[in-house]
Amino acid sequence: MDKEQEFNFSRVLITLLRGVVFKERQLALWQSVLEHRHLIADYVKRLGLVLIIDEMDEYAYLRQSEQDSLPRLVPRRQLSYPVSVLLVLLRQQLGEYDSVNGDSQLLITKYDIVDKMRVFFAAMTNEIKFSQEVDRHIAKVEEMGFLRKLKTQDDTYEVERIVRSFVNAKWLQEFDERLADYIEYGAKSETKEEDGMNGLI
Repeated sequence: MDKEQEFNFSRVLITLLRGVVFKERQLALWQSVLEHRHLIADYVKRLGLVLIIDEMDEYAYLRQSEQDSLPRLVPRRQLSYPVSVLLVLLRQQLGEYDSVNGDSQLLITKYDIVDKMRVFFAAMTNEIKFSQEVDRHIAKVEEMGFLRKLKTQDDTYEVERIVRSFVNAKWLQEFDERLADYIEYGAKSETKEEDGMNGLI
């Protein structure tokens, strides 16, 4: 490996340790991931990590190995009830959208999100306050990399397809099984971060 290859390898490794590499927005890094996939996989394995590459949706990231006894380098995130609900709603809508529209972008507005979340928070009768709370949860999901705000359209977001890797079939099944509990909880509580019914991701 020459100096340029070493630099590219180091750059893509650091980027992966910090988050997700998307082909659409980081073409050079994506190509480096594909070029050095075996070297990257071998290197991060020593750290208890697994390289995940989704060539269909064109992104790559590192996931903590569940088979390793090493300390976690990628910490589990404790999710609030509202954020858990929002992630599941996005995942469900992405599945429904893909079954009809294929692999085109799924765009969703803040109004759509507020409308879909309202059923889970019947106790929130103050529309202005509820909208502000949803803004906060959207910002959290955007920070996690599952939503991307469009610069050309106000209050419109692209649902990142990586949400499918984190909100998987098991997560959705558990959510469906507890759906009645979620709705009952939302009917009694306002959408605060410290509220219960949390999930892990």
